[in-house]
Amino acid sequence: MLQSKDISEATVQICTRCIYDERVSSITFDVNGVCNYCRQVDDLTLEYGTGTEKGLKIFSEIIEEVKRDGKGKTYDCIVGVSGGTDSSYMIMKALEWGLRPLAVHYDNTWNSSIATENIRKVLSKLKVDLFTHVTDNKESDDIFKSFFLAGVTEIEAATDLALAETMYRAADRWGVKYVFEGHSFITEGITPVGKNYFDGKYIKSIHKQYGTRPMKTYPLMTFYNFLKWTLFKRIRKIRPFWYLEYNKEEARAILEKEYDWEYYGGHHLENRMTAFLHSVYAPGKFGADFRNNTLAALVRNGKMSRAEAWELYNTEPHIPDDLVNYFKKRLGLTDQEYDHIMSQPPRFWTEFPTYKKRFELLRPLFYFLAKRNLVPMSFYLKYCLPVK
Repeated sequence: MLQSKDISEATVQICTRCIYDERVSSITFDVNGVCNYCRQVDDLTLEYGTGTEKGLKIFSEIIEEVKRDGKGKTYDCIVGVSGGTDSSYMIMKALEWGLRPLAVHYDNTWNSSIATENIRKVLSKLKVDLFTHVTDNKESDDIFKSFFLAGVTEIEAATDLALAETMYRAADRWGVKYVFEGHSFITEGITPVGKNYFDGKYIKSIHKQYGTRPMKTYPLMTFYNFLKWTLFKRIRKIRPFWYLEYNKEEARAILEKEYDWEYYGGHHLENRMTAFLHSVYAPGKFGADFRNNTLAALVRNGKMSRAEAWELYNTEPHIPDDLVNYFKKRLGLTDQEYDHIMSQPPRFWTEFPTYKKRFELLRPLFYFLAKRNLVPMSFYLKYCLPVK
């Protein structure tokens, strides 16, 4: 279950700079009590020049390269959209940078109506084309249910990986070499490694054991596909907010004012399956509260005090109305089946086949690809380094 509100620095060691504590996977503290994840953010900020002249210069050169490569093409970059703050703002900024983006969306059929409307409002006003891959809803539900039955944390992994595969496929289809993503390690941090992990082999192995329907419309990213997109097709992943200063609160205010965009109530709550993971499943079954990623980032950035962030972290997550009943109904679960699975001991990705050892073995290759923006540096840090 969730951590007790009585937990304090008297009972667990908490980073002196953010709110990550000793229960976070693979965490260490230096002599000043600062955690390795804070140091990781510092290292990335220095390397990418985030929010400085160095970062602006590097990113300006990337933009010019995208424009040169895109001459004569209908689009010069792909931007993934979800209806959330980061991706909506990214589309707006891409046009300001003089780019011609194609918006790409993966629909796992669990979108909230707010997210769907946000996508429509922003893209229609900006006159940006949208390509959407929709997985058959029964097939999508079968994949989600297989992860729930397996009792592992990564119930939403299939969505994250499918979006990446969908963006690569769209880039290849339109001859585009650049995929833009709205992630910011400054505002979100980088999710700690260890207990949470996913890749195509993991998804396939879970579904093979617990699923009942064949995967026909789901865009599975296999290891071969990943190498094809990154090494042979050389499609580059660009994360502009790793170079530029980015304020999520200001971005949200602009979107609300200019596009009648609507906030959905919390980080990652624009999709009902994601909301279930963050608000119900992870805290209720695994005692994991992913809000600490964003709250820790707010503390590092001076936008919230450690005391305020820690207090918020130790309150119950917001659960959208009727979310649990919706989850049960969609997946065909009785109250008894749901309660039984939620009460079972957690299981972890290490119990199933994955590509993890292969990624570690090929670490030099992926470091080379990461330095050239062919894979995100966060991928290298999470997938290619051994888990302590």
